Amino acid sequence: MLLVLYTDFGAADLYVGQIKAVLADCAPRVPVIDALHDAPAFGIEPSAHLLAALARRYPEGSVFLAVVDPGVGGPREAIVVDADGRTFVGPDNGLLAVLWERAARRRCRRVRWRPARLSATFHGRDLFAPVAAALALARVPRGWLVPQAAPDVLPGAADLPRIVYVDHYGNAVTGLRASAIPRNARLRAGDRSLARRRTFGDARPGEAFWYENSLGLVELAANRASAARLLGLRVGSPVAVLQLRLRARRSRGSR
Repeated sequence: MLLVLYTDFGAADLYVGQIKAVLADCAPRVPVIDALHDAPAFGIEPSAHLLAALARRYPEGSVFLAVVDPGVGGPREAIVVDADGRTFVGPDNGLLAVLWERAARRRCRRVRWRPARLSATFHGRDLFAPVAAALALARVPRGWLVPQAAPDVLPGAADLPRIVYVDHYGNAVTGLRASAIPRNARLRAGDRSLARRRTFGDARPGEAFWYENSLGLVELAANRASAARLLGLRVGSPVAVLQLRLRARRSRGSR
């Protein structure tokens, strides 16, 4: 059993430590892994696509505490989503929607329990963390969770033709699954048309290109350079798949 943390809290700020303190108190023997604390700040849609791709790399049975929650303290509910053998605790604001809609096996529950002390602005620590710990221990008190047909916020799970994450190298991850893109397709990002390369070494130094990354997503990169700087990319920048132009070949005798 693992507890996996996925947030936009920032690795250098004081919030992640407070969540880990709660998990250490409630589930001291359960390993805690930091998947990402630099998810796009306030970016529910890009974070949802990135989470859906990341989650498959963790073993079944993992419990994710997933928080990108700009509406914290508002009317949105807290939910638990079981998707293909993994469990996700977080806000019902669309963050868990892509996981839900792509799952072959799924269940949704609303978190009815509320702690005696609940900060209006830090549900990650006070609400989601205790629930995630209880799920990881398989010791959820009666009445904490109630069945719900589906998450309330379901914006759709179609691939997202935008940048969802930029790493410190300047590589720009998109919300497009590479399996849906023809291998010889060109992509437009910024003002450039990009060809596919299998890996960095297949490109000239400084050349920008696209490739299938280790999560199965389309990623824009440059060999030994920052694709984000070269192409002027940030989270939310659009990416277009250019139409392939196939030249009709005339056989002998055809008109």
